[in-house]
Amino acid sequence: MIIGLTYDLRSAYLAMGYSEEETAEFDRESTIDALAGALAELGHRVVRIGHARQLVERLAAGERWDLVFNICEGLKGVSREAQIPAILEVYGIPYTFSDPLIMSLCLHKGMAKTIVGAAGVPTPRFVVLKDLNDLSGVSLVPPLFVKPVAEGTGKGVDPGSIIHDTPSLNERCGYLLNRFGQPVLIEEYLPGRELTVGLWGTGDEAEVLGTLEIILLGGAEPDVYSYVNKEECEKLVEYRLVRAESDETVRDAEAIALAAWRTLGCRDAGRIDLRCDARGKPQFLEVNPLAGLHPFHSDLPMLCTALGIPYVTLIERILHSSLRSAADQRPVVAAVGQVP
Repeated sequence: MIIGLTYDLRSAYLAMGYSEEETAEFDRESTIDALAGALAELGHRVVRIGHARQLVERLAAGERWDLVFNICEGLKGVSREAQIPAILEVYGIPYTFSDPLIMSLCLHKGMAKTIVGAAGVPTPRFVVLKDLNDLSGVSLVPPLFVKPVAEGTGKGVDPGSIIHDTPSLNERCGYLLNRFGQPVLIEEYLPGRELTVGLWGTGDEAEVLGTLEIILLGGAEPDVYSYVNKEECEKLVEYRLVRAESDETVRDAEAIALAAWRTLGCRDAGRIDLRCDARGKPQFLEVNPLAGLHPFHSDLPMLCTALGIPYVTLIERILHSSLRSAADQRPVVAAVGQVP
C-alpha cells in the first residue's frame, strides 16, 4: 500500500517561534523515522505528508494514498486532534486511530469522564469550571486536583495542582483559566498508585496489552505525574511493568480500562490512565486515543518492549485494526483529483 504519514514535527513549530510547552505533544524526527521505517519493513511505500495544512495542500494538488497513518496532535482548539480525521473523511481516505467525534470527546477530559461515568466506570467526582465567578457553586471537598480540561503531556500540572483549601482553589483556577484559555477540570484527588494501561484493537476485538505503574524517583516533582516529570522522564520516572495475574489492583485497573475504551469507542491502539483512591481502588482519569509512538520514550511502545513485543509488531497491529474499520470510511470522491 501507499501510506501517507501525517504528524506535527516539534522542531518545525519551534522554528516558527512556538514555545517548548506549546510543542510538548509534538513529535521528534526520530519518531517519524521509526514509524516510517516500521511501515517500510512491513512492505508499504511511505509518503511523509506533515501537519494538517500540508495535508490540505497536497490533497488540493490531487495527491491520494491508500491509507493515512495519522499521529497529528493539532495546534489549537479542543477539537484539534479531530482535524486530520475530519479532512480525510471528506476525501474518503482511511486512516489510523479514532474518528473525529471520539478524538474531540476524549481530549475534553470532562466529557470523557461524563460518558464513562454514565456507563458505570469508576471515576472521581468532578466539575468543569468555565468562569472563576462560578467557583462558589463547587461543592467538592478538598483535597482536590485541578488541571486544564483539554491538554496533554502534563501541561498545567505540577505540585500546585493538588488543592487543600478554598483560597488555593481560587488562585489555581484563575491561573489556569488565564494561562490556557480553556475550562478547568476540578476533581477529587486520588492519593494512591498511578497506572497506565495499554490497549489495542477496536470494539469487541479490543484487548488489554498490559500495564505500567508510574513510579516517581528522587528529584521528581512530588505526588504528581507533572509536565516536568514527563519532559524529563528518563531521570525522574520509573515505568514498572505490573501484571494482572499477580496484582489484584492491576487486574481491576485493566478491566476498568477495557470497559472505558469500548464505551468511548476508541480504535486501533492507545492508553488509559488511572489512579487509586485512598482504599486502593483504581479509577479512570483520562484516555489517550492518540498515544505517542516514539519507540523508546513513549509509554505504549515502552510497554510493548517490556512485554517483548517488537515495535514493528505494534505498528502492524495498529495498521490491521484500522484496515478492518476502513469499510465504514466510504469514499466520497469519484476519482483522484476530482473534488465535489
